[in-house]
Amino acid sequence: MKKAVKLISFTAGFLILAASITGYIIYRKVFSPNIFLNGKNYLYIPQDADFNTVKDSLYANFRVEDKTMFEFTAQRKNYTNKIKPGRYKIQDGMSNNALINLLRSGEQSPVNLTFNNIRTIKQLCSKVSHQIDIDSNYLYSLLQDDNFMNKYGFDHMSCSAMFIPDTYQMYWNTSAEKFIEKMYGYYQKFWNEERKAKASKINLTPLEVSTLASIVQMEQAQHKEEQPIIAGLYINRLKIGMPLQSCPTLIFALGDFSIKRVSGKMLETDSPYNTYKNPGLPPSPICFPEESALKAVLDYEHNDYLYMCAKSDFSGYHFFSKSYEEQKRHAKDFQKELDRKGIH
Repeated sequence: MKKAVKLISFTAGFLILAASITGYIIYRKVFSPNIFLNGKNYLYIPQDADFNTVKDSLYANFRVEDKTMFEFTAQRKNYTNKIKPGRYKIQDGMSNNALINLLRSGEQSPVNLTFNNIRTIKQLCSKVSHQIDIDSNYLYSLLQDDNFMNKYGFDHMSCSAMFIPDTYQMYWNTSAEKFIEKMYGYYQKFWNEERKAKASKINLTPLEVSTLASIVQMEQAQHKEEQPIIAGLYINRLKIGMPLQSCPTLIFALGDFSIKRVSGKMLETDSPYNTYKNPGLPPSPICFPEESALKAVLDYEHNDYLYMCAKSDFSGYHFFSKSYEEQKRHAKDFQKELDRKGIH
């Protein structure tokens, strides 16, 4: 009887010890470093992803020493049924437990979404889709849908005024609809009461300010200190009913941004964006004006200039003139230099 008791005690003790050792091993594997960086810092989980999608992305972009224990931990913590899309920053040497907790929490790292130097809605959609998980074609369809854009006070032509180039923090899995909503919020933030009052004082609506700013920016993006001067020049023309005669607006009308020299039959192009034929501002911006150009219009330089001509040294600067005679002299020099360089 004593031998049986001893055997039972020994067996029980052995099982407890074995269970303790097994538990310790599992504990170490769950809480010890297991995921290591392999050239990437972020794990991207798209919409509608399942656990297999998460595993495939994790294993393809990071070094996971014990994949079995990672999957075991995910199952035990019920993550396999609670996938949350997003962009998650992975720390070198994360444990299985730490990673699963992060992925379960949905606490993703925002993206610094940047767009600038763009002229068309399609270019905007392309730039955005390369930075967050949005289909560019779907985003484009929304921006071209007047019924959708009307709730923000825009249509498919004017909506470019709503997107002010800059860097914005946004989650990688932001939907197209939410992206537009957020950008409208930034637009409203820019157009505070003070700026609306400035626009009203110069008899322009916010859309008209954006439109003029887009022309100013296309005329001078290199040396921004000239932007307030150019804005003042165009406002002078608007005041006296003189056509703006801006080459960038005609290039926009033609849809060929490779054009270096506007001349001849181009000037007769039938388009509301041809400011050689049509007085006043075109119906909407010809690019996405940056904050510097918008401010240049709102705080334009009060001057007497009516004409401008690029300097023939191709420095990017301009001559500004009050008289047409002076303008002709500058234009002649510039045209001569274009001919000399073979620019047509």
